[in-house]
Amino acid sequence: MQETNEIQQQELLKEIEGRRKEQAKSKRLYFMGGVIAGLLVALLISCVVYLVQMKNSRDVSVLGAKATQTDAAESAINALSLQKLGIIEDSINEYYLGEITKEDLETGLYRGILEATGDPYSEYYTPEELEELQESSSGIYYGIGAYIGLDPKTQYCKISGVIEGTPAEESGLMAEDLIVKVDGQDTFGMETTEVVKLVKGEENTDVVLTIARTGEKDYLEITVTRRRVEAPTVNYEMLDDGIAHIEIMQFEEVTGDQFEEKLAKAREDGMKSLVLDLRGNPGGTLQSVVEVARALLPEGLIVYMEDKKGKRVEYACDGKNQLDVPLVVLINENSASAAEILAGAIKDYEIGTLVGTTTFGKGIVQKVFGITDGSGMKLTISHYYTPKGNDIHKVGVTPDEELELDVEKYVKDGSDNQLDRAIEILSGEK
Repeated sequence: MQETNEIQQQELLKEIEGRRKEQAKSKRLYFMGGVIAGLLVALLISCVVYLVQMKNSRDVSVLGAKATQTDAAESAINALSLQKLGIIEDSINEYYLGEITKEDLETGLYRGILEATGDPYSEYYTPEELEELQESSSGIYYGIGAYIGLDPKTQYCKISGVIEGTPAEESGLMAEDLIVKVDGQDTFGMETTEVVKLVKGEENTDVVLTIARTGEKDYLEITVTRRRVEAPTVNYEMLDDGIAHIEIMQFEEVTGDQFEEKLAKAREDGMKSLVLDLRGNPGGTLQSVVEVARALLPEGLIVYMEDKKGKRVEYACDGKNQLDVPLVVLINENSASAAEILAGAIKDYEIGTLVGTTTFGKGIVQKVFGITDGSGMKLTISHYYTPKGNDIHKVGVTPDEELELDVEKYVKDGSDNQLDRAIEILSGEK
């Protein structure tokens, strides 16, 4: 049976590898489309600017011959770009077999411009998508109650955590489950936001997830009924010998308050040491991670950022709430962004031992800009650095002690060798 499982898992990996190659080719084509779209819009904007400039130039009595020739050439180019846009739209309306609206074309154009940056974190949001984004950062939404993150090895999204008492837990979903399909739609190569959008939906509606799970010989079809979920972003349990285990699943607007509440409860319960669990934490808002850091770090920098013009913005801690017990921080390859800010600062100040695997490596910051029609866009605007000036982008935060999670044992009986090692360290065991 074990040999059969291994063969089937190898076949699954081969299938995933084939899809990855197809996805890479598709992304190259889509990127070129984005570049072309961006250039066309840039030319369109140039045309408008040109017309305004020509209007303003009416009061100028003499124009140099060279300037006149240049303006004429630019006018011809801009006219050609407008003509191309018109031809493309007319051709789609006349010949395209499928159904597409003018709004769809406009949305595709905006997405193409941001896709042309080559930055996977910069994207356009329709008014509906922007509303969903704002909802997701509040900690309350309609869905299944699972944290979803990208698995870079397979290019599928996976369940990075399951919230207690939610439809995801009740249906049997588990951490590390790969989401192969949502309602029959293949999710290979999709961004996390796309998969999350498919999984979320109206209250009391069903969503069917096709899952690939380690140790299972075939895909699992799991039906989950969506409900209103008030996501607890922080979990707490008191282990033996006064070792508190606090897990932060994501940094949302409510996380700072939730963390302070759990930390206070741990102190009431006689906390002698702390395991801070950041495994699978995909990040979140900057403000929330700063709030958590101010409840742990000594006086000094938490993180600083620099934009394209070299402008530096610093976030600091006064040290009044510095943690006064031994600390171990658990991290893995799915700890990203805001989670890396906190882990990087703890490592720089040497106030805790990091155990696990190297983090994701996202050392850049995005900002969401609203547009007057209710839509918006997210742009990468700055680079961030740890207190000692370390750049972790595409590098990650390395643990003090490297230790892979034993996934097979975790799936089999829930045993967690990384957490066990953290307990050994805090108990003084070698």
